[in-house]
Amino acid sequence: MKNLYIVDYWVPFPQSEYGGIVNVIAETDSEVFELLAGEEQFNSTYISRIMPNVVKAQKFPLVDEYKSGIIEAFVT
Repeated sequence: MKNLYIVDYWVPFPQSEYGGIVNVIAETDSEVFELLAGEEQFNSTYISRIMPNVVKAQKFPLVDEYKSGIIEAFVT
């Protein structure tokens, strides 16, 4: 069963002036981490901060089957 994860953006101020959120569909925390860590648009300098934010992310179970991936990202 897959979940919708709402993950707080992990890059600290001032590199990310206001922050943001990233919405991801995945089965596990590990899968979310892999998707986010592999995304080229995100700053790889702070990769160690991704997993803690994935673990504390809001998770919503999905009833239907969806493809895993990043759905939306709003970051500053």
